[in-house]
Amino acid sequence: MSHSPTAIIPAPPYLAHFGLREAPFGLTPDTQFAFGTRAHVEAVNTLLVALNGGEGFVKIVGEVGTGKTLLCRRLLKALHGRAVTAYVPNPRLSPTELLVALAEEFQLPLEGKGNAHLLTKFLSDALLEFARLGRGVVVCIDEAQALPRESLETLRLLSNLETEKRKLMQIVLFGQPELDENLEDPAIRQLKQRITFHYHLDVLQPDELPLYLAHRMGVAGASPGADWFCRRAIHLLYEASRGTPRLVNILANKALMAAYGEGAGQVKRRHVQAAARDTEGAKVRFWW
Repeated sequence: MSHSPTAIIPAPPYLAHFGLREAPFGLTPDTQFAFGTRAHVEAVNTLLVALNGGEGFVKIVGEVGTGKTLLCRRLLKALHGRAVTAYVPNPRLSPTELLVALAEEFQLPLEGKGNAHLLTKFLSDALLEFARLGRGVVVCIDEAQALPRESLETLRLLSNLETEKRKLMQIVLFGQPELDENLEDPAIRQLKQRITFHYHLDVLQPDELPLYLAHRMGVAGASPGADWFCRRAIHLLYEASRGTPRLVNILANKALMAAYGEGAGQVKRRHVQAAARDTEGAKVRFWW
């Protein structure tokens, strides 16, 4: 069977117009563009305190588009070289599939270990060896609200291994609010009791939006100090997005396109209006 080549997403046509090297408001989580909002700084501090303290489970919950995946990648980048890490981006996995995914992330050979019992013993032995070598282990589960109940219980059982000082494996759950609902299930109450650190990731605050826009424009190559978005455009951008970073990025990208189409050197309120009308999920009302 022949496969078509991977599609290359074209760069926005406004890059040269605004003096940019790359798109400033892409939707792919890119740690280079990470901006230290109050919520993200507090979340990072919570994670570091919990992991440094040897806690077994940590939970980060936030609505869609608040930057959970970006936060997860920032954590993995910070831990690089300091701990053995595993990243599970799509956890809609059976217990056996989850164990295989963890073994693969730890780069362990899987020959002859095809059932859950053997995989669990194999992973347990590997965790003990990592501990003997003085290496901590951190597992990051993204979209954790999709984890089946049986797989959550598998994680709990695997996390039972510990020394007198700390857990052999620390698990960070990143999920939407549905994760909290899932953890209310009495069948997994033991796991909920083990989550000693948790944080709710909030949206951007109004005073953070101008800094967020300037930061991303600057990282993308824009000249420092320029007002690429006028004050009224920023105000409307916040109202339309309600401070959700993903919506901010979508609207800001479309507003730059609209400004470019007019040959304007600054995003105005009308450009954000056009972007909001064209964006599902944006808060739209009758603007005059």
